[in-house]
Amino acid sequence: MKAFKLENEPKITTGFKTPDYYFDDFSAKVLQQINETEVKVIPLYKRKKVIAMLVAAVFVIGLMIPIINNYNNTSKEFDEASLETYLSYQSNLNQYDLINQLDTKDIEGLNKNVALEQETLEDILSSNPNIENLISE
Repeated sequence: MKAFKLENEPKITTGFKTPDYYFDDFSAKVLQQINETEVKVIPLYKRKKVIAMLVAAVFVIGLMIPIINNYNNTSKEFDEASLETYLSYQSNLNQYDLINQLDTKDIEGLNKNVALEQETLEDILSSNPNIENLISE
């Protein structure tokens, strides 16, 4: 790599330069502009009004949080007991209608292995008079 020497390279002139005699009366111009500008004064009663409105807004939001939380948490799903009762009283429903309404999430839930003991299975089969219907289904 070649050594870079600033003294040997051509200089580029900047596009910025001060006008002639700019700094001769610069301090007088600055002092004149400082004296002309007025500071905006905010009265204390207006500041209290803003703070009071801010406190009221925080208070209203604080009261709305439990209402919104309760509104979002209301469950629209039925519990299992009420759903089973409803389905048992519907005489025009059969198992094929229920199967058609299942989605993939429900089917995956049904695919989980259910462990039945041998005694439980024997009790169900012995107490049910329609064994042939259970076998055919």
